[in-house]
Amino acid sequence: MEKQTVAVLFGGRSSEHSISSATAGGVLTAIDRDRYDVIPVGITREGAFVLEQDDPAKFALDAAKLPEVVDNGTRVSWPQPNGDRHLRVTLDDGSDVDLGEIDVVLPLLHGLHGEDGAIQGFFDVLEIPYAGGGILDSAVSLDKHFTKLALTAAGISVAPGITLRRAQWERDADAVRAAIDALGDVVFVKPASAGSSVGVSRVVGGVELDEALRIAFDEDDKVLVETSVAGREVEVGVLAGRGGAPARASLPGEIVLTSRSFYDFEGKYLGGEGVDVVCPADLDEDLIERLRETAVRAFEAVDGKGLARVDFFVTPQGELVVNELNTMPGFTPISMFPKCWIATGLSYGELITELIETGLER
Repeated sequence: MEKQTVAVLFGGRSSEHSISSATAGGVLTAIDRDRYDVIPVGITREGAFVLEQDDPAKFALDAAKLPEVVDNGTRVSWPQPNGDRHLRVTLDDGSDVDLGEIDVVLPLLHGLHGEDGAIQGFFDVLEIPYAGGGILDSAVSLDKHFTKLALTAAGISVAPGITLRRAQWERDADAVRAAIDALGDVVFVKPASAGSSVGVSRVVGGVELDEALRIAFDEDDKVLVETSVAGREVEVGVLAGRGGAPARASLPGEIVLTSRSFYDFEGKYLGGEGVDVVCPADLDEDLIERLRETAVRAFEAVDGKGLARVDFFVTPQGELVVNELNTMPGFTPISMFPKCWIATGLSYGELITELIETGLER
């Protein structure tokens, strides 16, 4: 079988730059090299497309030094519409090199300019096939406010809460505090458009609310404040179907907090104590099926195209409350999304192949 060429795209301008880079390290290690030739393309924090090293070790996730794409002086030029699909690069000495024809892009970008429909629109305009979510599902899912609107319209339960704009807080802080007080003693403050728990705070009894809002508004001008939902934190992976088949869901995994107050950035990525990731989750068969069915419904509610991780709270009464969808979830080998699919029978390498082939088919 003739090899196809995949441009693996990572880094980016969002606050999740390092997690995207770490994801690339895992993918570069596991991608099927007998099936695909790989061209690693990094995006610096300033937004420059550079030709990166095909060296997974360079992007290992390390708490002492988070990986990142550094400007090495190269500049990648993408193919133009209706032309050849050759990727070209200008090297730091000024010479131009043709890297050959690419078949598909695998965007491993999180957050703004990568998971919000922007890069997806860019490749649609250039008529280059790409894996993962499309424009609409990416944009809706990154913005938690619009995610809740789409899920509510589909009859899926979401956490009670309010959406705040920075101008509201600056104009009438007392009214905002009163509205937040009405949500209960414990609330979560989170940017509307950020992932990996960046900018998220847990507020008890209004203590340090101002600081929590400051942190969230540093990430986004729109912020959600939600009631704390008591229940188990369960996550389900979803993959779009191929050849006209419906989307399918993985076995659920569970976040078990032993000492942390919530599943924060350190607990997710840096091996912080106080949290266990259990996959498959210890749940009865009926609940597993309800979770998988609801996950697919949530995916369809946002017009899902490639993949998503659907995050739930399962209340003591058995109610399923969707917290959010991630259209490019954490994809490092230790992340929940790959772990759920491995438990379901799909290896990490096979999962990467599935994403690429679905993108090519679409």
